[in-house]
Amino acid sequence: KRPFAMSAVRQAEKLTGLKFDGGERALMMESLAENLTSYENIRQLSLPIHIPPAIQFNPFPIDHLVVLEKKSVRWSPVEISSVPQNLEKLAFHSVAELAELIRTRRITSTQLTRMYLSRLKKHAPALECVVTLTEELALAQAERADEEIAAGIYRGPLHGIPYGAKDLLAVKGYRTTWGAAPYKDQVIDEDATVIRKLEKAGAVLMAKLTMGALAWG
Repeated sequence: KRPFAMSAVRQAEKLTGLKFDGGERALMMESLAENLTSYENIRQLSLPIHIPPAIQFNPFPIDHLVVLEKKSVRWSPVEISSVPQNLEKLAFHSVAELAELIRTRRITSTQLTRMYLSRLKKHAPALECVVTLTEELALAQAERADEEIAAGIYRGPLHGIPYGAKDLLAVKGYRTTWGAAPYKDQVIDEDATVIRKLEKAGAVLMAKLTMGALAWG
């Protein structure tokens, strides 16, 4: 591999307005060298003039027929006999099982959300999995889910289910760090489409979760 000069990183810092310490520069050297090798290999590739540029990623094989008909999802029946007194025993149950307990009102979304929030507070420091706990939002969403389900409004299998979102996804009123120090205090004043769709399905956001810097590494 062609060596990548540390001085080039320092010059790039000046261009981008970023600042790294010696340890951070050392961590990125291997990836930078690999990227440089990849770029040089691409430049050596000779393509005929009629080959279009790769401006759109299409994962389908040539002549693959894409079925556009929208079909409904069929959920297999779920049997779960009873709710344990210690709700932590539900911590690793499937979404389908938890959804059935919530749908049949044998457990509330608020009870489930409080249990998972408690586990996050207990284990997150050791696991380093949480960037921001969205406790206030979670409890409000769980309470709304319980009220809707009690009123006979059931949105589907994600209704009342607690979840965590990778901190790549913007949530209004909360930091979206992208897992990178330069953006540690960034707040984007809108919800990502994924977050909006999950909220529409009735899911309960408990936390923004850690990730590799800029979804890399």
